[in-house]
Amino acid sequence: MSDASGPGASGVGTSGPGATGLGASAGDDPRALLAALVDGVGRALPAGVARRTLEVERTRTLGDRLSGRPGAVSLVRIRRDDESMTLRLERDGTLVGEVARVVRGIVISRRTLSLGDWLSLFAGEVGAIAADAAGDAANAARALAALGVRPVGTDVVVDDSDVARGLVALPARLGGRVPAEAADRVTRIASLLGETLPRVAGSGEPEILVRRTATAYLPDTLRAYLALPADWAESHVLSNGMTAAEALLAQLDALELAARRMRDAAVEQDATGLLVNGRFLADRFAVSSLDLPPAGPPAPPHTPA
Repeated sequence: MSDASGPGASGVGTSGPGATGLGASAGDDPRALLAALVDGVGRALPAGVARRTLEVERTRTLGDRLSGRPGAVSLVRIRRDDESMTLRLERDGTLVGEVARVVRGIVISRRTLSLGDWLSLFAGEVGAIAADAAGDAANAARALAALGVRPVGTDVVVDDSDVARGLVALPARLGGRVPAEAADRVTRIASLLGETLPRVAGSGEPEILVRRTATAYLPDTLRAYLALPADWAESHVLSNGMTAAEALLAQLDALELAARRMRDAAVEQDATGLLVNGRFLADRFAVSSLDLPPAGPPAPPHTPA
């Protein structure tokens, strides 16, 4: 992080995580909000990445100088490619958020946003930077958690207390926030898991694996994608050669294949086949990630002799 100021900022995508939590103290203490942003980025991003992407300006009083204190944060600016975002504290105590596009040091466009909109876009930018730095789109969600942000997608849940109802509601909760192909896959996966659940009720580990797929692996994968700015997710290529949108489809393909095989194994009362596919999902999705390693499909269900 640098104390030097830089050029104005750039345009960013129009969708991203909500800034719930960050703006809570903005009206009461704008300087505290700015300081919280700096601290949050320090937790959300690797140190080297934070130093390259975040700029901080501080106002130092005479008392600060005499005591060696760094002073209060008066401006925060984050950069990614030719995009940057600036939040500055005016003399009257108001916070002004701007986004701008800068090419070769020249500001091409600039616009002012409300504080809430700026914080939402800022959170999305931090998530995108974290994902890009790690080559792993799921890092966006982890970065936002470190930033103290409740990202878009927290409504994408399947409650363990009523898994069947949650699966029925899940596709509608997406509300056009994922590609149409992904939404179709989610609908099919939810249907397959819904068919499987009553067949494995009371079966021990098979039931646990099916419920975990419904309540964790599927929604976690979707939330990792939703944590990203939409334009970035659709166009930016990760280190695995796929965009986040393409990686999401690949993840959902793996989930659908395993869910279908678990359903078929449950219909055939093939506990071994169900466990094989459930454990495949546990190995692959226990840590939700859109950075997909090359992997073949799960082993085919065991056929009883």
